Amino acid sequence: MSSAPTRPVPEIEEIRLDRDKGRLTLAFAGGRADLSAPRLRAACRCAACLAARAQGRFTADFSGITLAGVAPFGAHGLNLTFSDGHARGVYPFAYLLALAADGAATDLPEVTS
Repeated sequence: MSSAPTRPVPEIEEIRLDRDKGRLTLAFAGGRADLSAPRLRAACRCAACLAARAQGRFTADFSGITLAGVAPFGAHGLNLTFSDGHARGVYPFAYLLALAADGAATDLPEVTS
């Protein structure tokens, strides 16, 4: 049985939280990814958000939401805290880079790594 091909996730060189503009910037060799706080909040995949989506109770309108904090989650991701008090979402770097690459897409990207 062969596994699906995966793209290597570049090493993140800098993580910057711009509290005024509500943006998270990840810098890596060869580029950077900028993500807005509302986009990140709408893309949360914690158990509570996944359940709310499945039950049709999830709102994707998080205008006005800002990032209140960023903490490392192991070596491969971040735990983000939002101004609405939500602090359960773990965002692997592969997922963050996929979100940035997708831009304004409404569907959540699939991440295989």
